[in-house]
Amino acid sequence: MRLQGKSAIVTGAGQGFGLGIAETFAHEGARVACLDFKAELAKAAAAQIGGEAIALTCDVSKRAEVEAAVKAAIAAFGRVDIIVNNAGTTHRNRPMLEVEEAEFDRIFAVNVKSIFLTAQALIPHMREHGGGVILNIGSTAALRPRPGLTVYNASKGAVHLMSKSLAVELAPDNIRVCALAPVAGETPLLATFLGADTPERRAAFKATVPLGRFSTPQDIANSALFLVSDEAAFLTGVVLEVDGGRCI
Repeated sequence: MRLQGKSAIVTGAGQGFGLGIAETFAHEGARVACLDFKAELAKAAAAQIGGEAIALTCDVSKRAEVEAAVKAAIAAFGRVDIIVNNAGTTHRNRPMLEVEEAEFDRIFAVNVKSIFLTAQALIPHMREHGGGVILNIGSTAALRPRPGLTVYNASKGAVHLMSKSLAVELAPDNIRVCALAPVAGETPLLATFLGADTPERRAAFKATVPLGRFSTPQDIANSALFLVSDEAAFLTGVVLEVDGGRCI
């Protein structure tokens, strides 16, 4: 098993990509902390995974809650080797002039500030234990932005650049930092990205993906597993497109 003996925190693990990642990590031997804003989703994910999986409830945009969750994971597992910053949010697809300031603030708090907070909470611990891996979930929206999602696109651009900058800063500590850039997937956020989840809009989007489909949680989980495993020991600062060719 590729993550035997490792411990990981996965944010937004209650559903979608996060649940797929948490399940795959556990299957590969990791002890996983399933962190979600909604307690019932975190508990359901941990119960579904079983074994040593634990549930953590946390608003990733709030420092005190992030620090408490990290301490709880360390207390449960003894150490944390991996964090996947997957929790994210967006506004419904619509013109930028119609997006509220509160929506902007929430998107950047959940998508970007959360990485800052989890990094500050975990880096000292990872340094003390000789290294670790930070994996941030970005988006093809940062590489091939679409109209109607300007604020979300910008937040994911920040995720990609923060990942690269952290990779350079933390390399001397043997802390690798990478990102994934998934294309839109079969998750609860899909309707928000499309504006409306209709057969016509699904078909129009799939037509822009050379491999002809949306991503799945397992697609993202498989790529995440590689990047956090020892097989990727010489990779840092990578933004891996998991997009069926959309960004070509």
